[in-house]
Amino acid sequence: MSNAVDIRSVVKRYATFTALHGVSLTIGDNEFFTLLGPSGCGKTTLLRMIAGFEDVTEGQILLFGQNIAGLEPNHRPVNTVFQHYALFPHMSVIDNVAFGLKMKGMEAATRRRRAAEVLERVHLSSFADRLPSQLSGGQQQRVALARALAPEPKVLLLDEPLSALDLKLRQAMRVELKQLQEDTGITFIFVTHDQEEALTMSDRIAVMSAGHVQQIGTARDIYEAPVNRFVADFIGETNLLEVEVARIEGGQAQVILPGGHRLACAAAGPSVGRQHLSIRPERLSLVPKGGNLEAVVERVVYLGTDLQILARLDGGTEMHVRLQNSTRTEVPAPGTKVGLQIEEGAARLLAD
Repeated sequence: MSNAVDIRSVVKRYATFTALHGVSLTIGDNEFFTLLGPSGCGKTTLLRMIAGFEDVTEGQILLFGQNIAGLEPNHRPVNTVFQHYALFPHMSVIDNVAFGLKMKGMEAATRRRRAAEVLERVHLSSFADRLPSQLSGGQQQRVALARALAPEPKVLLLDEPLSALDLKLRQAMRVELKQLQEDTGITFIFVTHDQEEALTMSDRIAVMSAGHVQQIGTARDIYEAPVNRFVADFIGETNLLEVEVARIEGGQAQVILPGGHRLACAAAGPSVGRQHLSIRPERLSLVPKGGNLEAVVERVVYLGTDLQILARLDGGTEMHVRLQNSTRTEVPAPGTKVGLQIEEGAARLLAD
């Protein structure tokens, strides 16, 4: 797979503040790539630099092998969908979609035909003559997508485009966006702080924090094999358990759990001594006796499809357990002593 975007040791400074610290990553052609992280981590700054709305302080950004440092935004083969759709309120839907084509000098009949084709792709053909004010939030978002796709960019940049939608509509649009990317073959670079959005849509994810890329990988890589405490804690839900590391060899560690049990687990590269173990709640089970850990049930939370069990170890550490909910699920009452069994291969020793 060829690279659509090469980001090479990119630094972005604003006066005394550094927003990006030597970021390097590559994004493949036809890839759905997500920049994921909390507010202020630098993900939108990086997206704006690719678009040309921000200058690069140091480093290089290449689009399909071309250094784009001297290219104005309108001369780059990219288009952007913003969080706020910025549709022209006085223009019809089809005129909004055709506006960028008009700016490029496309003949009227041709641009209207192209706009109609893209509206059909986003299932809005019957709304072509309406004004944006006559559309729902989800429909306006589709118009913004169609407008960005109409000029046939090589890369589409999406800056938290689903954040203004309600939950059910966001979930539906995730499916549509991924399908749209696969159908068009365009490289999508998606910015979000929502872990579920990133996990459900992305071919690969770059997790960012404080201007640094913490980890790049598939959704499964990021979730199942986090490289450090930040990634483990930010992506989904996890139990961070302090353990004593007895030995590390060949990417495997021998750790001593609270209570004295020994456990073999994968290691992300830390040294021996006191470290943290990541265990996802769904990879723990309750057993009446035995198990790797001993705990007391403190609370049971009903979540519809799941039950969340909050249990506390003797040393005070709280552990979360997720059980699939069914009529056969036996729910221990608060105050019950239980064993916690860690699924084989589920624990991962983290770097700080």
